[in-house]
Amino acid sequence: MTLLSVDGLFSTYPTSKGPVYAVDDVNFRLDVGESLGIAGESACGKSTLGLSLIRMLSGGESSGKIIFDNESILDLSDSEFDEKFRWKKISMIFQGAMNSLDPVFTIRQQFNEILKQHNFDGNSDELILDSITSVNLDADVLKKYPHELSGGMKQRVIIAMALILKPQFVVADEPTTALDVLIQAQIINLLKKLKKDGMSFMLITHDLAVLSEIADKIGIMYGGQMVEFGTSKEIYENPKHPYTQGLIESIPTLKGKIPKYIPGTPPSLLEPPTECRFIDRCPLAIEKCKKLPPKFKTDTGYVRCWLYEEN
Repeated sequence: MTLLSVDGLFSTYPTSKGPVYAVDDVNFRLDVGESLGIAGESACGKSTLGLSLIRMLSGGESSGKIIFDNESILDLSDSEFDEKFRWKKISMIFQGAMNSLDPVFTIRQQFNEILKQHNFDGNSDELILDSITSVNLDADVLKKYPHELSGGMKQRVIIAMALILKPQFVVADEPTTALDVLIQAQIINLLKKLKKDGMSFMLITHDLAVLSEIADKIGIMYGGQMVEFGTSKEIYENPKHPYTQGLIESIPTLKGKIPKYIPGTPPSLLEPPTECRFIDRCPLAIEKCKKLPPKFKTDTGYVRCWLYEEN
């Protein structure tokens, strides 16, 4: 059963130099209980995609279709989306979340503020305790201020806040960034537990090794576009787009293979090229690549590359 369907999503930011096309014609489907991984270089549109799904694109605007739980959420008013979806059905763990806690309020006070903001009228103490223990933290944490917690504890508090109203879908924007390896492992195990419990989520990360552990489907973004989308097995075992292949080859292995890098820089999203956006960095470019990048079906998804032109 489809939980989330994204068709022709465009998200732009206005600037003095013109609009920045941060997300350009993104399409994918996600079923109930599935996890989606989004990977790509910095400034390729990953975070903007996540913010678009929860309609928190500060200063920007989105167009296209986002169907969540059989409802077109871009067609709702802000008040309707707040009342029916935000934090209740869709929530987000923001990038740099550890720095988003207010230093002058206790953790309990900040939980209560979230519940007040979303008009919760049940037993708040019980809900907060359930939420904090679900991320393997003791109830004593609720009495403390953010500066009294370690980085890993603060990150788990932020995750608990995103889960407190038991949403169906969570966007996790690089939740393991700036954490040491042991704390990263704890966060990944927590995401695995949420997945086992039936929650769907989208994990945005630079770490392809992490995605290999928990993502059912993977979308590879480049220059604002999703250049390849498919199952985790398909992406790792048979990557098709030259950019995806470059990312996979950049991962060190225990076999001693020397990692490769992708030379060059991504295109400007102020004036994105009309041809394939990877053409200047692609070792396999052909004449047709100077045209608009195509989108050809694979077994379980699609790839934007003329090398897979359908006959």
